[in-house]
Amino acid sequence: MSTTAHRIDYLEFATRDLVAAKTFLAAAFAWTFTDYGPDYAAFNDGRLKGGIRIDPDAPLTTNARAIFFAENLENSLAQIQTLGAAITAAPYEFPGGRRFEFTAPGGLALAVWSDRRIDGSKIA
Repeated sequence: MSTTAHRIDYLEFATRDLVAAKTFLAAAFAWTFTDYGPDYAAFNDGRLKGGIRIDPDAPLTTNARAIFFAENLENSLAQIQTLGAAITAAPYEFPGGRRFEFTAPGGLALAVWSDRRIDGSKIA
């Protein structure tokens, strides 16, 4: 079997507000975009590629949820809040890490996780 079969190759989100989503993702995660008309933008985070498409009926909470890694969860939380995202789940611990969830402008449901405690020590 090919090692490239059935791997995630591209991640695509639907949003109600493409401009707001792009502005937020560029500021929060340093994504770059290539516009393909007024209704679609491809992104590149330096490792993963994907796209964001405009859909006025995009569900606010049933889009694919991308979960981003951060060395310092609190710094990420502060940045995300400053950029106007709605925190939908405050930081919580799970086996192996901690995470918080939020809704970005335009309705994208996203999350950030870390394998570190508040004091910076690694969670076993």
